[in-house]
Amino acid sequence: MGLIGILLGLALLIWLALRGWSVLLLAPAAALLAAAFALEPLLANWTQTFMGSAAAFLAQFFPLFLLGALFGKLMDDSGCVSAIAGFMTERLGERRAVLAVVLAGALVTYGGVSLFVAFFVLVPMAQALFRAASIPRRLMPAAITLGTSTFTMSALPGTPAIQNAIPMPFFGTTPFAAPGLGIVASAIMLGFGLWWLGRAERTARRAGEGYGAPDGASVDTAADDPVVRELATTAREFDPAEIHRGQHGDTKPPTARAFLPLVVVVSVNLLMSLVLLPRLDFSFLAEERWGSTSLSAVAGVWAVVAALASAIATLIAINYRYFPALRASMDAGANASVLPAVTIASLVGFGAVAALTGSASGGLTIALDALGNAYMELAAGKDIEPALMHRVAVIGSGTLDSLPHNGAVVTLLALCGLTHRESYFDIVMVGIVGAIIALVAVIALGSAVGSF
Repeated sequence: MGLIGILLGLALLIWLALRGWSVLLLAPAAALLAAAFALEPLLANWTQTFMGSAAAFLAQFFPLFLLGALFGKLMDDSGCVSAIAGFMTERLGERRAVLAVVLAGALVTYGGVSLFVAFFVLVPMAQALFRAASIPRRLMPAAITLGTSTFTMSALPGTPAIQNAIPMPFFGTTPFAAPGLGIVASAIMLGFGLWWLGRAERTARRAGEGYGAPDGASVDTAADDPVVRELATTAREFDPAEIHRGQHGDTKPPTARAFLPLVVVVSVNLLMSLVLLPRLDFSFLAEERWGSTSLSAVAGVWAVVAALASAIATLIAINYRYFPALRASMDAGANASVLPAVTIASLVGFGAVAALTGSASGGLTIALDALGNAYMELAAGKDIEPALMHRVAVIGSGTLDSLPHNGAVVTLLALCGLTHRESYFDIVMVGIVGAIIALVAVIALGSAVGSF
């Protein structure tokens, strides 16, 4: 009966979430339904089990949600993201429209900019480039997905994405776990994705297919859609409703100033992970007042937190005059982190899995909460390095992060004014098939030669 309750709870959660109901209400309701079928105490399940898991997730990862959303909002309102997109457009132009969109997305997301902030800049950029180059608009979502939601999310060493941070406390690893394998996986995802999009573009040109119908609903209209908002907050760390809060600057900073905060994120992350933290004495963490933990359990999160905080300070210092209302922008960025963090924590509390919720971060946390210790014991018995386990876990979570009901997919299609029928197949190819190929390659290489 307990299994029936879990399946019914999942079905209820997914069915109503896809219709715009808040996961904050659905997750505890589904959990209580599962508990009722298992004949377990309802209130104890809600306050002790459900809330315990949700609170543990927030305690570990809320600083990343907060700083990630704040950094993304400040990069947007200062005009830095637009400046980077403009730079890529100018350098690559309509002749390499697909590559320009992919690389622009990769640069800003690897540098720590929130996914949905990137969407709101990349969609207008892609529309202009694809229209000028007569490339079908139905390929825009796949190009943006390839640049923002594949190798920069799960494979590229040092990525500050929340998915890359989640395994660190479980495996005692850093954001740069298995860098060689990560680079190999990134090259496979990027290479396969660009090949597929190039093939699709050539096929469309031979068939005489141009840009297509005029663009549908504007980006601003899609951002205000409550259904899009509810789905989006289950997928990433930024609440789309805050995009239009704060105040966007009228001018853009020079390209070098726009890029510098991204460089700071990567540099400080690397310095903290590999140089500073390993050389300092953190034995005091074993004390009960600090949670009886160890440096290996917190170092990865600390490195990303320090990197994002340093980048925010740099961004404000060098681009202060490009913020029309800095306090309003900071308030909007901070507010944008709350709903996604609590929503994903609710999914973790319920105990759903990535393939059913469409959330890589929630599913990855649940899987490692349940099986992380068992994975480490198996790895130790077979002499498998934790870094390899980290990279496989992150890439594996991303292979099912582009399912039809995933919040990022639904949001992106809405912003582009397209439907699943028009664009989803190409998203599958670049976002799922490419990631699965990379995962197989990493497992094969890791099994043959170990982590590198």
